[in-house]
Amino acid sequence: MKLHTIAALCASVFALAACQQPQTSASKQSAPANTAPASDAAATASSSPAPAAASAEAEVAAADLPVIEGVTTFAPEAPPPVNRNHAARVKVKFEVQEKVMRMADGVEYKFWTFGGHVPGPMIRVREGDTVELEFANRSDSTVPHNIDFHAATGPGGGAEASFTAPGHVSTFSFKALQPGLYIYHCATAPVGMHMANGMYGLILVEPKEGLPPVDKEFYVVQGDFYTKGKYGEAGLQPFDMEKAIREQPDYVVFNGSVGSIAGDNALKANVGDKVRIFIGNGGPNLVSSFHVIGEIFDEVRVEGGTLINKNVQTTLVPAGGAAIVDFKIDVPGVYNLVDHSIFRAFNKGALGQIRATGPENKEIFSGRITEGIYQGEGGAVQTVPLTASETAKAAAGAPTAASKDDRIRLGEAIFKANCIACHGAEGKGVEGAFPPLAGSDYLNADPKRGIQAVVKGLSGEISVNGKTYNSVMPAVNLKDEDVANVLTFILNSFGNKGGEVKPEDVAAGRK
Repeated sequence: MKLHTIAALCASVFALAACQQPQTSASKQSAPANTAPASDAAATASSSPAPAAASAEAEVAAADLPVIEGVTTFAPEAPPPVNRNHAARVKVKFEVQEKVMRMADGVEYKFWTFGGHVPGPMIRVREGDTVELEFANRSDSTVPHNIDFHAATGPGGGAEASFTAPGHVSTFSFKALQPGLYIYHCATAPVGMHMANGMYGLILVEPKEGLPPVDKEFYVVQGDFYTKGKYGEAGLQPFDMEKAIREQPDYVVFNGSVGSIAGDNALKANVGDKVRIFIGNGGPNLVSSFHVIGEIFDEVRVEGGTLINKNVQTTLVPAGGAAIVDFKIDVPGVYNLVDHSIFRAFNKGALGQIRATGPENKEIFSGRITEGIYQGEGGAVQTVPLTASETAKAAAGAPTAASKDDRIRLGEAIFKANCIACHGAEGKGVEGAFPPLAGSDYLNADPKRGIQAVVKGLSGEISVNGKTYNSVMPAVNLKDEDVANVLTFILNSFGNKGGEVKPEDVAAGRK
C-alpha cells in the first residue's frame, strides 16, 4: 500500500512539473485529437527534449496515470514532439470510413480508411505510455474492420480486441513498451485486401529522452494498389484481387494517390533546415527503396528502431515497416522523393517532392543549367516477343479439368488461393462475419447460389445453418473453368452433399 501511495505521489509531481513547463508543444499534446499544427512545431517542441532519465523514472500503474487526449495528424503533417518527462494514458479515437477518393487525375478508387484518409492518422506517444484506442466502424461500412498495432505487445497487436462490425465501437489499450516507428494496419480477413485498400498508418513511440531536434518533420507512407484498369485508365476503378496475388500493382504511391506530395502539394522547407521524414510502407506487397534525389541521409533509424546508420543514399523500408530519415537542406531547389525501384516512380506514381527556398551556395552546388521538375513517363508497358511455341503455350492458359476428380483437385488450389482467408481451411467461416461453407444448407439447397455469389458478389441478409449473416462478398474475378472447379471442390468437401458444377453452368449464371 505504501509503495502504491509513493508511486501515485510521484505521478502527481511529474504531472505538476509538466503543467509548469512553458506553453510550447507540451500543452498541445493535451489538445483535442486532429488539431496538431504544421510540422514547423518540430523546431520548437523538440528543441528541448524531455530530460527524463529512464533509469530514474518511477513505475506507475496504468490506472494511476494522468489521462490526456492524443494529438493525431493526417499526412503529410507529423504530430508535435511529446515533450513530457512522465508516462501518461493517451486516449485516441479512430473511425473507419469506406470512401471513394482520387487515385490519380481522372481516376477514382473506393478506399477503406482510418479517418477518411490514406494513410490513417499518425499517433505520437512516449515510451511507457498506455495507449487507449476507441475504434468505431461506421454503420455504412460493408464489412467488419479491426487494427493491428506493430507497436503493441499482445495477441494480433490488438486485432482480436478491436474486431468491430459495422455500426459498432470497441475499446482496448496497450502499453508502448519499446521506442520506435511502427506501422499499424487493418488485419481483418482477407488481410491483404484491407491493406491494399489503404488501411494503414504510423505510430511513433518516442524514447523517454525524446528525439534530437529538427526544423521540419513530415509523415509519408508508401502503398501499392491493384485496379481492374491499367495505370491512368479513367473512371472508378475496382480492386483486382488477381493482380494483388500476383504482386503486380498498377499504382505505387505516397500518401494514397499520385501527386499527393508533388507539384502544388510539394513539401516545403528552407535552406538550412534539418528535415526529418517518418517514412512507412503499408504494402501490402512491395519493399520500398526510399531515396531523396539530390540528398544524402545524415542519419537513418533503420527499420524505425534504435539502430542508427549514417551517410545513407537509399534505405530499404519493408512492407509493414518504417524508417526515420534525417538530412539537412544545403541549397535551394526541388528534391524528388522516390522509390528507387525506379519504374515505380516514373510509371506508377511513387514520386513526391520537397521544394526548398533560400540562398544559393555555389561552393556546395554550382547550380542547374536548366530548371524543371521530373515528369511522369506514363503507364505504357513494353512487351517481350515470344517464339511461336511460347505464344501457343501462353494462349493455352491454365489446364482444364477432364473429369470430376480433376475438377476437385484443381478447385482445391483455387480455394486455398482465394477463399481460405475468409472461410477458413475447414470451411467454418468467421462467426458473425463470414458464413460457413462446411455443411452449408444454403449451398446444398441450390448450388447455383454459389455461382451467383462468386461471379456477381453477394450482399444483404442470408441464413446459413440457422444463423443470419449480413455482410458483403465481392465478386471474384475468375474464369468460368476456375469457378466451376472451386465450387465443385466445395460441394465435395467439408461435409457437403457432393455434385459437380461445369463451366457451362457458370456461363449461364453470368447472364
